[in-house]
Amino acid sequence: MPNVIVQQLPKSPEATRDLVRRITEAFVDACQTPAEAVHVWIEEFPADRYAAGGKLLSDK
Repeated sequence: MPNVIVQQLPKSPEATRDLVRRITEAFVDACQTPAEAVHVWIEEFPADRYAAGGKLLSDK
C-alpha cells in the first residue's frame, strides 16, 4: 500500500481534494495500484511556521 505524505502551506479544501485525486490517479496509472490502497496524508503549515532562504514566508 503506497503512503504519501504532502507537506504544504494551507490550501483550499477544493485544491486539497484535487491534489489527493491526482496523487491517487498517478499511483493507479503508474503502479497499477488499486485506488483504495493509496493513502495520502496532508500536513499543512502556516506561513509563520515555514521558512525558505532563511526567512519565514510570513515575513516575505
